[in-house]
Amino acid sequence: MLRENTFAASTITVEAGQRVISTGPYAHMRHPMYAGAALLIFAMPIALGSFWGMLPAAFAIPVLIARILDEERTLSAELLGYDDYCRAVPYRLVPLVW
Repeated sequence: MLRENTFAASTITVEAGQRVISTGPYAHMRHPMYAGAALLIFAMPIALGSFWGMLPAAFAIPVLIARILDEERTLSAELLGYDDYCRAVPYRLVPLVW
């Protein structure tokens, strides 16, 4: 995904020259890297056979959703074309769901 989106960063900012990425996995969902992170968050405790490991995973998902919503507010306000992209790609994390 970094190959598709070279603007990925740990902080939510819009860089000079940044553009909307709508190819590759971004053509189907707006946040494919977060989708991969959510899968990893839940797959790790299952792979380790740890029921207790699911508790932190359950708390991590609302934090991830808050991050997505915050990021979308910033991108919508500061990145030209992001609102059009949101209309074209309605799903944030899971195609046909959300």
